[in-house]
Amino acid sequence: MIAYLEHFVHENNNDSEPNEHEQLVSSSMELDGSIDFRSTAFAGKDFGGLHATSPFAVVRPSGTHDIASVIRFASQSPNLTVAARGNGHSINGQAMANRGLVIDMKRGSEPVIDVVRCDGGYGYAVDVGGGALWEDVLKRCVSNFGLAPRSWTDYLGLTVGGTLSNAGVSGQTFRYGPQTSNVTELEVVTGTGDTVICSGDVNSDLFFSVLGGLGQFGIITRARVLVQPAPDMVRWIRVVYAEFEEFTRDAELLITRPEGESFDYVEGFVFVNSDDPVNGWASVVLDPDQLFDPSVMTRTENPVLYCLEVALHYNKGNCSSTVDTRVERLLGRLRFMEDTLFQVDLSYIEFLLRVKEAEKQAKANGIWDAPHPWLNLFVSKSSIADFDHFVFKKILKDGIGGPMLVYPILRSRWDERTSVVLPDGDIFYIVALLRFTKPYQKSPSVRDLVAQNHEIVQVCARKGLDFKLYLPHYNSEEGWKQHFGDRWDRFVEMKLRYDPMAILAPGQKIFTRQQS
Repeated sequence: MIAYLEHFVHENNNDSEPNEHEQLVSSSMELDGSIDFRSTAFAGKDFGGLHATSPFAVVRPSGTHDIASVIRFASQSPNLTVAARGNGHSINGQAMANRGLVIDMKRGSEPVIDVVRCDGGYGYAVDVGGGALWEDVLKRCVSNFGLAPRSWTDYLGLTVGGTLSNAGVSGQTFRYGPQTSNVTELEVVTGTGDTVICSGDVNSDLFFSVLGGLGQFGIITRARVLVQPAPDMVRWIRVVYAEFEEFTRDAELLITRPEGESFDYVEGFVFVNSDDPVNGWASVVLDPDQLFDPSVMTRTENPVLYCLEVALHYNKGNCSSTVDTRVERLLGRLRFMEDTLFQVDLSYIEFLLRVKEAEKQAKANGIWDAPHPWLNLFVSKSSIADFDHFVFKKILKDGIGGPMLVYPILRSRWDERTSVVLPDGDIFYIVALLRFTKPYQKSPSVRDLVAQNHEIVQVCARKGLDFKLYLPHYNSEEGWKQHFGDRWDRFVEMKLRYDPMAILAPGQKIFTRQQS
């Protein structure tokens, strides 16, 4: 019967009103929320703009019960799959379900449920809906409680469940670890339709599997996120380096200093040594009134330069001279180029929502909705100089039409019981190539940019660099086996335990749906 209904709906999805067969599907799921068989096009594409599918239907749940009902319904069919879609910010169709059921996780998910006291010396945490956007969590936590999560991503228009299913990294990761290291409890609906509360002590196999698990073992419907007192203000600073060795030395110095002897945020990026308005010197300044003096660049012939980006938290009660003194002391240890210091003060919320402003500009000029062939990697400290030599200075010496992030992270801040796989070494770097194509101007085609991504990965492999893809995407089981390495068997074991029919997250292309 279900297989017939699937076929019927696909053949008759141009009708404006629900027909009796669709109503039968809806009633069979016993939803308190709603199911939409018509307005599904948005769920068949994502931010990457590289893939498109046709979902069977979009479910807008009213709560965890509905999500469990959808999964149980799918398990009774011969081939239905289920994808949890947050804000659709995946790049390669990871949140899609071709001819399957897509759950719109943003519907009915409360940003913050409550503040709770944590055991084990963690202080406080907030219970957050899996479909809540981090930007809403930030605003609610700060305005209601004066608290804020410890670890972030650069862009906060992402859902809690979405980033926890990957890792969640940003400039605070060196100190607090990724977002997956900053949750103490999860509510998860598994691929068998069971709702399970799990933590590091209770149902720990599921807890650690789900964190960084790419949605393969369950859908996160609630997370208990660690928080701390939120500062009022941020001093945001950028300095420039001509040599990669000096850039990495200072970045690694900052992330290995004790708390109180370093900045609160450390990132960095590569930019082109030219006046290109997108890829060049102009990308470094923090304020429209600031100017980048190109004469300081006459000392180097390097095709690319390096910007170390740091930030210091403080409260309004701190006098400006105290903040200035601390900044000067911290910067005094660094070896950046003279006359390349840029800084600005802004509120803590403004700083964390800084990419939101870039999003507004990108939407205004059309590039936000254009394809985004992004590439994210973790590269070990032992290989990052070679990456700079072969990739930044050669393949990407003319820029990518967007940020080229590169900054170090401490492995010790990661809980390696999660599903995330990392390169070797105590320090590794995140490299994020955040391309923005220009839909209305002459620029490299999306196909060319995707090909360049493949070239970068192939060069890394051919030169023997130690790296792993972050937000990974492979089209074959062999690719996934190589990605997980000696952790593959464990990953498969957990899949068989918590989603034995491979109903969940089909867009990841790791497992194939099993017949019921």
